[in-house]
Amino acid sequence: MAPDSKEIQFLEGRQSRRKEFYFTVKVAWEFIKGFRTLHFVGPCITIFGSARLGEKTPEYQQTVEIAGQISKLGFTIMTGGGPGIMEAANRGAKSVGGRSVGVNIELPFEQQPNPYLDSSVDIRYFFVRKVLLLKYSYGFVIMPGGFGTLDEFFETITLIQTKKISKFPIVIMDRDYHTKLMEYIDHMVERGTVSPSDKELYLYTDSIDEAVKYIHENTIDDFELKIESKRWKPFGWLFERS
Repeated sequence: MAPDSKEIQFLEGRQSRRKEFYFTVKVAWEFIKGFRTLHFVGPCITIFGSARLGEKTPEYQQTVEIAGQISKLGFTIMTGGGPGIMEAANRGAKSVGGRSVGVNIELPFEQQPNPYLDSSVDIRYFFVRKVLLLKYSYGFVIMPGGFGTLDEFFETITLIQTKKISKFPIVIMDRDYHTKLMEYIDHMVERGTVSPSDKELYLYTDSIDEAVKYIHENTIDDFELKIESKRWKPFGWLFERS
């Protein structure tokens, strides 16, 4: 999908009232489209990670395993819907008979929906996509990734830090890959731009068992979450599907 020149123009500053209203309508429709697709997926755990780490990488295999273990808790596995780590997470859920959903971003390269999705929705705007990935989730797993993964991690932890959303668990997997990131967070703590207590907002680990236990304790136990009771039934008169 080629970049939309109209969207690029929108970001260049003030536009006509008609154009700005039309853009607002398109954004609202993106949200409605996402809500209709994801309303019945049940409580999710979202797994973030690179689209570029393929099946032969250890990170891919690790993601398949952790997604499968989380899925066994009864959660739906949600991802960005694309290849790489996202595919691995959805594949892990499907391999144990769990539910698997994706919020795919429309890009001119890289991003095509992976084949392990029970349902998915294509979204044009990154900020809409991030809202959807957060809205339906009770926890988050950060696997190795690039700019997009870091953006999603910091967006999520900022919302928790500022109490805009509940203190849902965040797990950062792969200590070797994220060593420099953790060192920089330590640097921010030293400089006073991040509070020492903010480091308690995530678990940094290599252990899948530890990660799954942490998610269980901070979702099902902490929120007294009864997963089956959270599944909603569709209204036929609205042409909804589960």
